[in-house]
Amino acid sequence: MMRVGIAGYGVVGKRRRACVDRNSDMQLVAVCDRTFESDGTFPDGIRYYPDYRRLFSNNLDVLIVCLTNDIAPEVTIAGLERGLHVFCEKPPGRDVEDIIRVIRCERAHPDLKLMYGFNHRHHDSVRDALRLIRSGELGSIINMRGVYGKSKLVTFNQPYWRTKRHISGGGVLLDQGIHMVDLMRLFAGEFDEIHSFISNSHFGYDVEDNAYALMRTENGVVAMLNSSATQWRHRFHLDINLSGGSIILGGILSSSKSYGAETLTVVRADHENDGGDPREEMIRYNRDPSWDEEINSFAENILSNKPVESGSSLDAFNTMKLVYQIYYADPKWRHAFSIPNPADQTSL
Repeated sequence: MMRVGIAGYGVVGKRRRACVDRNSDMQLVAVCDRTFESDGTFPDGIRYYPDYRRLFSNNLDVLIVCLTNDIAPEVTIAGLERGLHVFCEKPPGRDVEDIIRVIRCERAHPDLKLMYGFNHRHHDSVRDALRLIRSGELGSIINMRGVYGKSKLVTFNQPYWRTKRHISGGGVLLDQGIHMVDLMRLFAGEFDEIHSFISNSHFGYDVEDNAYALMRTENGVVAMLNSSATQWRHRFHLDINLSGGSIILGGILSSSKSYGAETLTVVRADHENDGGDPREEMIRYNRDPSWDEEINSFAENILSNKPVESGSSLDAFNTMKLVYQIYYADPKWRHAFSIPNPADQTSL
């Protein structure tokens, strides 16, 4: 039985607790959150603290980090240095340098597992799409077009730290759009040519409310992305066009239920005979096992001493690097916030 501590006991921390409680190989021991006024114990025996350092007074095996972007790298490193396996929510920090610091610490502790919560990878629709792409049944990817948008920078009672650059590091792209960036990398590989426009003209915070990117991989796959906080009807949509058809991810199951039904549409093109109206098959998903699947996968990595294959620190680094390449590619945004060139931050 692995003894677990959770650093950050807000909405996400409580949701992760539910995953731990459902995992037969894990037992929650303690949590921390700055909203607690003092040390104490819940009626079920779980201890709580206002300071994450107090978590380490318990005999823990695993640390789950659900904290703000400015402190998440510090706590992740603290957990590794105390011999704990660590699961940390995305993003891994405020910038590329944060994840580099974590990876350097991770490499000093090769027996420990570190995994990042890129939750969308574990949705059934995404897993099915990835299997179909890797099978080669629909040929090779030509291009992708993705939109991930919500109606505000701060929605569903989220804290306002997300609008403050010194805490968050970025706006809607780093907070939500990072999932779409990560999926585009997952499906197509690494992008080495990036063009972008970044804007904060609507809400006026010092973080972006829209990011528009046009990217290309070395082997010619082109991806177009809009990460938006001015999408009044919440939307998740990703078209993946391949040489033999298309895969369309529409909607995503979430706690808010505002992104619509989660569907996977498979288009099988008959270029000679379909007249531009090919046969389609749609799968609709009515449950979201992704949160449990993430924690169960992490537990299995630990118990079986297997490497983390999805959501690894390298995944986190490459996704974070691509987010900052998108920021850097807009010269106005780059100069306004003195964003360093991610190409100069590759030394791990």
